[in-house]
Amino acid sequence: MSAEGHHTACEPEQRQDQLRFIVLGPIRAWLGAKPLSMGSPQQRALLAALLLRNGSTATAEELIDAIWGEEPPHQAKATLRTYASRIRKALGPAADRLVSEAGGYALRTGPDWATLDLDIATQRVADAEKAAASGDRARARADYAEALAQWDGEPLAQLPGPFAETQRTRLEEWKLNLLEHRLDLDLQLGGHAEAVSELTALTAAHPLRERFRELLMLALYRSGRQAEALAVYADTRRLLLDELGVDPRQELTDLQQRILEADEELSKPTETGGDTPAVTLTRPAQLPATVADFTGRAAFVRELGEQLAVGEGAIMAVSAVAGIGGVGKTTLAVHVAHAAAQHFPDGQLYVDLQGAGPAPAEPEAVLGSFLRSLGTPDSAIPEGVEERAALFRSLLAGRRVLTLLDNARDAAQVRPMLPGTAGCAALVTSRVRMVDLAGAHLVDLDVMSPDEALALFSRIVGEERVAAERQASMDTVAACGFLPLAIRIAASRLDSRRTWTVQVLAEKLADERRRLDELQVGDQAVKATFELGYGQLDAAQARAFRLLGLTAGPDISVGAAAALLDRSPDDTEVLLESLVDTSLLESAAPRRYRFHDLVRLFARACAERDEQPPSERETARSRLLDYYLATAAHVFEIDHPGDRTVDHLEPTHRPGLRFTDREKALEWLFAEAPCLLACAKQSAGTASSLQRAADLLIATNVLADSGIHSLGYEQAVIAVRDHAHRLSNAKAEARARLMLTHAHTVAGRFPQADAEAQQAMLLALAAEDPLSSSYAPNDRAIIATYQGRHEDAESYLSQAIKAFRADGNKPSEAAALCNLSRVHIALGQSESAVTLAEQGAAIYRVMGNSLRVANGGYTLGCALVHAGRTAEGLAQLSEASALFSSSRQARWEGVTHFRIAEAHLMDGNAPAAARHAEQAIALRVIGGDWRRATVLIVLGKALDALHQTDRARVCWQEALGVFEGLGSAEAAEVRELLALNAPVS
Repeated sequence: MSAEGHHTACEPEQRQDQLRFIVLGPIRAWLGAKPLSMGSPQQRALLAALLLRNGSTATAEELIDAIWGEEPPHQAKATLRTYASRIRKALGPAADRLVSEAGGYALRTGPDWATLDLDIATQRVADAEKAAASGDRARARADYAEALAQWDGEPLAQLPGPFAETQRTRLEEWKLNLLEHRLDLDLQLGGHAEAVSELTALTAAHPLRERFRELLMLALYRSGRQAEALAVYADTRRLLLDELGVDPRQELTDLQQRILEADEELSKPTETGGDTPAVTLTRPAQLPATVADFTGRAAFVRELGEQLAVGEGAIMAVSAVAGIGGVGKTTLAVHVAHAAAQHFPDGQLYVDLQGAGPAPAEPEAVLGSFLRSLGTPDSAIPEGVEERAALFRSLLAGRRVLTLLDNARDAAQVRPMLPGTAGCAALVTSRVRMVDLAGAHLVDLDVMSPDEALALFSRIVGEERVAAERQASMDTVAACGFLPLAIRIAASRLDSRRTWTVQVLAEKLADERRRLDELQVGDQAVKATFELGYGQLDAAQARAFRLLGLTAGPDISVGAAAALLDRSPDDTEVLLESLVDTSLLESAAPRRYRFHDLVRLFARACAERDEQPPSERETARSRLLDYYLATAAHVFEIDHPGDRTVDHLEPTHRPGLRFTDREKALEWLFAEAPCLLACAKQSAGTASSLQRAADLLIATNVLADSGIHSLGYEQAVIAVRDHAHRLSNAKAEARARLMLTHAHTVAGRFPQADAEAQQAMLLALAAEDPLSSSYAPNDRAIIATYQGRHEDAESYLSQAIKAFRADGNKPSEAAALCNLSRVHIALGQSESAVTLAEQGAAIYRVMGNSLRVANGGYTLGCALVHAGRTAEGLAQLSEASALFSSSRQARWEGVTHFRIAEAHLMDGNAPAAARHAEQAIALRVIGGDWRRATVLIVLGKALDALHQTDRARVCWQEALGVFEGLGSAEAAEVRELLALNAPVS
């Protein structure tokens, strides 16, 4: 039958400036082809309440009741205004259609600017009723089918509130009513055999709906299954009596009687639909050959196999496998389909839908091919995708057929080709996650595990070759990003070059600039596979893809990506989620995204090739650096109130995030640490961003003490120092050397630390940099204290205190006073040490920063212990330890436990000393080998006092090895301890 003038239900013709809304399923909206983010469930509930009022105004009270019912939030009206504002923003050019009037809101609808699936369904039903009234049952049946096709799952799915619940019930009831009309017409048109399976499922789902049972009885009777038809009546009567205590309605009873009497009129359809050529059903077997070296993927094979087995039961199973190009979707799907073929004895259909290419297969053409494969002569194949889809489903009714739809572009391409009845199953592969394919079991196929990747590599190049160079083989599959296509290509190249070792291949792939060019053999190339996906992106997606590839961090947050792309965070999240749906980007965590390693290399290549003008690449990186530096500087301000360090940092042209809570600020800093450090290293290579890169490390210097990020921080500092030296930027080099001084000191590398600090002082003077000029002597004093050069330390600290005071930097002045207190402790000047520590601690308390209060308490605690006021000192140290812990300063927490252990040892409390020394070591981030060795000395002394001499000697032997390796003076003390406690021979 013809369907001219009608559009497919799911994809109506639409202008790019026209809005489209879906309510007969999870509520969604598009502007042209672009999906719109409609926010939280409550916000979408507001949109639904307005859409279903057909443009009439709803008061605020009505909307509040619709969304929250009897338990609205405290600021419900304010929240409602916020939701309305966000909806207007999402609607873009059509924002003025959401109007505020009479204390409420209205959403003006109309075909000139928006389409609503419910309106389409309503119009199709009206068309169907007209056609039925005029006697055109075929047209009426088609219109009812189009109306029903608007449903895409449960209406208003997952929306909260009493209004949504009521509308869900109403729309589901309407759908069932339409199904009754359409199925009635199916039977009138002679489609009784095809209707049986659908009616069987419907009566199972809605057992008390008598009209479905009446239609099922009629369909069975007309299919020559009189006994089964009568059995349906018997089941219905028993169910109604048991459940409701009533008899079937009269129409059902009359139908039973007519079946008993074998009424000839009952067996005749009202209309046969004309002469139709006979169809001889055949058994297609179209699956491609499975690969002989299929490896791994056991969990996915099992999961998909179990899902396909569901197709043998009472439902039609659909599984959709999504993943990046080259991840092995087709290989997996074909392997699973072959394994499951025995469960589908009526055949297996296969098609490559060419969804990643420029010319995807048309559903109408694919259905024509399927119908021919099932035995339909060309003369019996109707025109139009809807008619072909209907015939396809009819032919599969009552049969068990598996359909493999490979390389699909999207759900819209797939829907017409899905079987419609139980016993059949469909397996779909696509680069796009088919979240809008109702009822589908979604599988996200990731890269292989290292073991699976190595196994695949071994099967191609040979076990012996891999066993002889196992590390090089693992380096090779790692360079391939564990991507199956890349591994196959690399292995095939190696297999065809018998003179190559695996190491030769690994070295070729180690060069990131050449890696994608190396990963090609014959007509296979990783780059070409990625190019297909890239070619499907719209302009905004392609630009985002390119610029995201320029970043160096392991992942990126929405906020950082928004700065990079120069877009709002909301728009950026929508854009990045659309790239996730194409499998070119991965969702690492909520609001965080990452590339597969090879995709990142491809994105960078695209940026170098396609980004016009090329300066936009550096501009984008500069925006990202600004975002990180501005936010890190704000975190520094919150974490170091009163510290003037940020006043000396480079100004930024873009704002960063602002925080009102110190905990949240630190959470951001530590979550972003790998990205911040990667950005600093990358930015250091460009003269225009070098100074900001150095200042980013100044603002994030708390990471050097964190333990977790200490090594990464040090590597970033070295990169900035070397680039600054190469570019003759004295100010940046001075600051980088200052941070490297700190990193060396934390690790106990005092000679290297002092050399860096000395260079920092000279460069700071040349650059007239007040920041480095004041911190460098302070750091040299710390090093001199550790090395026992106390007079030098005193001199440096006097210089530092004077510089900090001149700069008005009170917190840093307090730090220098605390450092001077430690020098006086070493010189045996206990009373002045306590006085200096109290002065520093007092400044810290005024500043009100818990971390600095902890620093002051730590110093004061040490001074009090050495002044013989052990109880007071231990109280200060215990409080400092708790504050360090809450500030995520694991190194300083460990050092404080070490000082507490020393205090207990001095006080003769060996058990407590041993316990706290063990806690210091257990933190594993107490400050490098030198600091660990100093803790081991104290632990050994405590164990020796507890008569555990053998354990004590083990501790001292380990400490001696460290000190000798570092050339530290402490080695002599340890040798003496070992000599005094030598085992008796």
